[in-house]
Amino acid sequence: MSKRYYRVLTIAGSDSGGGAGIQADIKTISAMGCYATSAITAVTVQNTLGVKAVHPIPLDILEGQIDAVLSDIGTDAIKIGMLYSLEVVNIVANMIEKYQVKNIVVDPVMVSTSGHRLIEENAIEVIQNRLMSLSRVITPNIPEAEILAGYKIEGEKDFEKVARLLSHNSGMSVLLKAGHLNGKYLVDYFYNAEDNTITKLPSRRIETPNTHGTGCTLSSALAAAIARGEDLTTAALSAKKYIEQAIISGAEYKIGNGYGPVNHGFNPIKTLSYDFK
Repeated sequence: MSKRYYRVLTIAGSDSGGGAGIQADIKTISAMGCYATSAITAVTVQNTLGVKAVHPIPLDILEGQIDAVLSDIGTDAIKIGMLYSLEVVNIVANMIEKYQVKNIVVDPVMVSTSGHRLIEENAIEVIQNRLMSLSRVITPNIPEAEILAGYKIEGEKDFEKVARLLSHNSGMSVLLKAGHLNGKYLVDYFYNAEDNTITKLPSRRIETPNTHGTGCTLSSALAAAIARGEDLTTAALSAKKYIEQAIISGAEYKIGNGYGPVNHGFNPIKTLSYDFK
C-alpha cells in the first residue's frame, strides 16, 4: 500500500529575502513533517531591511496555481497569507468553495514589519465578510485584530474579548498574538470556537533582531499541525512551541543588516511536546 503525505497548500506572497511569505511557509511546513505546495499571490522585492516593491501575479495565473494543486494533489489544510487585493481575495474564496476545503488558516497580513502596506484597503472588507467565514482559524496580531474587530486593544486584558468578538462575527477560532505588547513575558490567546475554550500560550520575550516572518511561520506551523490531524487546541500549542524554538535557535545568527529570519530548520519534530515549565 502506498504511503501518503500530510499536505499543506500555502497561498501567499514571495519574499526574496527568504524569511517570510511563501519561503518561510514551505520551510515551516516541511520542518513540521508535511508536504508543501504553493500558490504565489505577489512577488515582493524584499530583504531584511524591508519591502521595496510589490508585483501582483496575474489573476488567471494565481487561480491556475490553486486549481492545479487542488485538482491533482489535493490538500489537508490551506494556509493563507498575503492576498494584496480585492480580486485576489475573491479568487481564493472561490477556489476554497469550489474544492470545499475545510481546514483554512488565515494570517491576515496587512503591513510588513518595516511599515510597508501589503494589502489594498478595499480588500479588508472582503476578508472580513467572505474569507473569514470560510476559515477554521485566523491568526491576527494586535494591529490586525483591531482593524478586523473595530476595537482598540489596550493590553492583555482585552484579548479574550476581542478574540470572542472576531469569532462571533465570522464563526472561526482565533489565535491572537501578543508580540506588539511590551514586557518580559508575552501571552498569546487561543479561542477555540469549536468547544468554546480559551487557552493561554505564554512565552518569554527573546531579545533578538531575528523576528522577520514570525507571523507567517506561526500560521504555517498551525496549518501543518491541523493537517497532521491534531485537534485545534493541540495544534495551537504545537505551533506556539515551534515558533518559540525557531526564534530561540536563530537568535544569535547574523543574516543581513536588518530584521533577520528565525531558524526554521531546528529539527522541531522531536521537540513539539508543550509545557509551561
